[in-house]
Amino acid sequence: MTVLVAYDGSEPAQKAVRRAFDEYPDEEIVLFRVVEVADSYTEATIKAVHDLLRERRETTIEKLEEELPEFVDDADVDYRTEVATGNPAREIVSYAEANDIDHIIIGNHGRSGASRALLGSVAEQVVRRAPMSVTVVR
Repeated sequence: MTVLVAYDGSEPAQKAVRRAFDEYPDEEIVLFRVVEVADSYTEATIKAVHDLLRERRETTIEKLEEELPEFVDDADVDYRTEVATGNPAREIVSYAEANDIDHIIIGNHGRSGASRALLGSVAEQVVRRAPMSVTVVR
């Protein structure tokens, strides 16, 4: 089984990592970071961001690993990190489908009302789009 954890550095994402490590310690775990690129950017800007990320992939992964919560270093769990650019919900689902991910774990900020309507919910979009099971952690 392969478990993808959507990771953006937030407290809910850290809780999602902890859940994955606690519940799936013997499974393959992928910590997946999406560097968000606004839909309003031009094609040239999006391509430039993709190229920059590709050039700095190792640095980006190192930075991601540096900001992981301390318990990750203490855990006896194997994991790998991956990064992508684009719309977070789309990239999470696309990566999961292309890489035979069996389960997604994603944190949720718990917004409601106007802020949720304005900002949308990446977790909700992933739940709606993903063909595999998704656990939402608060």
